[in-house]
Amino acid sequence: MDEGPLMTTTLDVLTFNLNNPGRERAERQLAYLAARPEPVLVLTETADSAGCDLLATRFESAGYSVTFPRPKRGERGVMIVSRLATKPGPAETDYLPHRCVSVTVHTTYGSLDVIGLYVPSRDATEAKTDRKRTFLEQCQSSLPQGWGYSMRVVIGDFNILEPTHTPRYRFFQPFEYGFYEFLRAAGYQDAFRALHPDELEYSWVGRTGDGYRYDHAHVSEPLAAVLHECSYTHDVRIGDDRLTDHSALSVSLAVRPTTPLTVVPPLTVAAEPAPALF
Repeated sequence: MDEGPLMTTTLDVLTFNLNNPGRERAERQLAYLAARPEPVLVLTETADSAGCDLLATRFESAGYSVTFPRPKRGERGVMIVSRLATKPGPAETDYLPHRCVSVTVHTTYGSLDVIGLYVPSRDATEAKTDRKRTFLEQCQSSLPQGWGYSMRVVIGDFNILEPTHTPRYRFFQPFEYGFYEFLRAAGYQDAFRALHPDELEYSWVGRTGDGYRYDHAHVSEPLAAVLHECSYTHDVRIGDDRLTDHSALSVSLAVRPTTPLTVVPPLTVAAEPAPALF
């Protein structure tokens, strides 16, 4: 039996860091994600792995639209899973293209682009710093503007902080804060900060207890006027089940989607057998 028509007055998008799960944790993530109300899921820190393949296969077999360019071995990327019909979106990068994935869905107000980003993390080495800088420069060249009439959400694990982040970490470099400023200059608003100007929220917490708001949703000018809610869900990170090491982030927009797919619950779809080990 299908899950019926999608009757909603909002279009909601969730970003969730998978943390490249093994098959067992992927099964638990599948149960959680399938029960979420958001019709569009932007899943970051994917890999060409058994766990991510399980998620992609089960969602696709259940009738969802799955956009998942497989990263090369040892790399990470983005998967977008949708209960709405999608077509390829407007954003892509030549450098680390699996980390910038976009789709377009349809609403009563027209097309809406969902752009998922998984920005590389870095350490103090020159190689990883250059890698992150190059990817962010590519994003600045490739992301379409947020001004005008186009409806766009840029969402995911950005691995950057807002310039006014509390606490202030001295090891962040100007180019990292610069990407946040670029989004603002390009016509995008930080959805969480627009609705919660003074709240301190952290989506990732280090071993020493230091908190970082790494996961973001930025919306283009037309969508800023129809922001309904934007909030973090921490139980996936700190709950007993501990599905991932990041909090999830959901953004709700007061626009009605128009192209729901006929899907079945992914948990009812038979799993592919695990490969034999020799």
